[in-house]
Amino acid sequence: MVERARILEAVKAAIEKAPERKFSESVDITINLKNIDMAQPKNRIDETILLPHGTGKTVGIAVLGKGDITTQAREANVDLIIGPEEIERLGGEPREARQVAGKYRFFLADTGVMPQVGRFLGPRLGPRGRMPTPIPGGTDIRPIVERLRKSVKVRTKDKKTFHVKVGSTQMPPEQIAENIDAVLKKIEGVLEQGSMNIRSVFVKTTMGPAERLL
Repeated sequence: MVERARILEAVKAAIEKAPERKFSESVDITINLKNIDMAQPKNRIDETILLPHGTGKTVGIAVLGKGDITTQAREANVDLIIGPEEIERLGGEPREARQVAGKYRFFLADTGVMPQVGRFLGPRLGPRGRMPTPIPGGTDIRPIVERLRKSVKVRTKDKKTFHVKVGSTQMPPEQIAENIDAVLKKIEGVLEQGSMNIRSVFVKTTMGPAERLL
């Protein structure tokens, strides 16, 4: 486990070394794994991680269904609501469906429309790790939406190197460090040998040089 002070030191160094920009950049970490066979599906990471302070950027969320779930979605100000007819229509518009899959990070769907989602949108959402979380009737989705707004998706597939967005340069370095700490603890928790499976970790801004923290 990397000490919080070391994480904060690396975050500050990465931000200081980055070229000055007139816009807010994302801050990401790169994690390199070792001594693990990623060809084995059981070793792959597919996790949604709640960040204590969010990413500093808007996270696109879409809700699929009708009735109560769409009413709650409007109250929660989700970015996109897709009804049953629209699900079917998008199935016949592969280009538009790909754009939706690329634009929105998290999808929630009423269990009643999941068969439609699988049939019409599965080929676009599945390969991108965007298949909706099924929501049973009567579930209040508002707290779920709020958590997702502060979450990141980590999906390694068969790669030993992967990137995770942990904040933006507009955020205090202390908040970014806390986010990184949360991500590393979660990743270590799902790896077979914990920290022994992590070769190195780097932090960088979008346009800046990488700073090693592990």
